Amino acid sequence: MTRWQPDRIWTIWHDRALFHFLTAPEDRAAYRRAMTDATGPGSGIILATFAPEGPERCSGLPVQRWDADGLACELGPLWSLQAAWREGHRSPSGAMQIFQWAVFRRAGGCALPPGTFNPAGPAGTTS
Repeated sequence: MTRWQPDRIWTIWHDRALFHFLTAPEDRAAYRRAMTDATGPGSGIILATFAPEGPERCSGLPVQRWDADGLACELGPLWSLQAAWREGHRSPSGAMQIFQWAVFRRAGGCALPPGTFNPAGPAGTTS
């Protein structure tokens, strides 16, 4: 992902559990470049990373754990936080892993009308 060159623009970018494997600042910078190149004004991104209470390693690899404010700082002023919540996930080994979910909107587009996006859904929890 850190070397990927997008060939189109997406309205929604969804990352469930890749970003937390990017532990080096230069890898996160490359990811942000790819994400910016692959989205346009008003696009949304949905990120799920291990929360601060989540594991320090996954599949034997170190991870960077995040809260919503940390993700907002990492992404920078181009992206505004729209929603955030935490959710537990039971791994195949039975361990409970806490994920931080966050939804951001890229500057320059129209905001979603209130009530359009319900991050909690029937099974989620908000924080």
